[in-house]
Amino acid sequence: MFSKSRINEPGPKQAGDRDTNPAAEAPKPSMSNSVPAPSSGATKPKPPASTLSADLVLKGNLKSTGDIVIEGTVEGDIRAHMLTVGESATVKGEIVADDVVVNGRIIGRLRGLKVRLTSSARVEGDIVHKTIAIESGAHFEGSVQRQEDPLNSTSKKPVPTGQGQQPRPQQPAPASKPNA
Repeated sequence: MFSKSRINEPGPKQAGDRDTNPAAEAPKPSMSNSVPAPSSGATKPKPPASTLSADLVLKGNLKSTGDIVIEGTVEGDIRAHMLTVGESATVKGEIVADDVVVNGRIIGRLRGLKVRLTSSARVEGDIVHKTIAIESGAHFEGSVQRQEDPLNSTSKKPVPTGQGQQPRPQQPAPASKPNA
């Protein structure tokens, strides 16, 4: 897409070349607005998660492409890459995230690729997931549905587990024998 200009950079040294200018060894800064090529081993550091403290009460929706840690109370929908709900936290609203770890209380629908309810979790609402883990001691009231793409915002309500199976064929009623 973008490439670094090589006009001002020295070419590869030949066997008979002599160094006449020691400053030519150092790369010269470019004055162009091009984006520098990424270095071979360096990765961009991940920004820290946004944390909502325990004494914070937020009424409104949250949306982030990064990670969010909730320790307080949120009344509204949350959309994030990774969401961690702390033990003292309460969320009232819909949650949509790639990765969700619930230690506290959620009242509302939860959609995530990976959902984990720890032993201190309290969830009242439906969960749509790709993978789920529920630790012993977690409290859950609602339905669970597995979908390949749970983040897809379809308005289809999840079918409770066990009821989304093929219907059983009806057994014919026993024929009554005529009384003679």
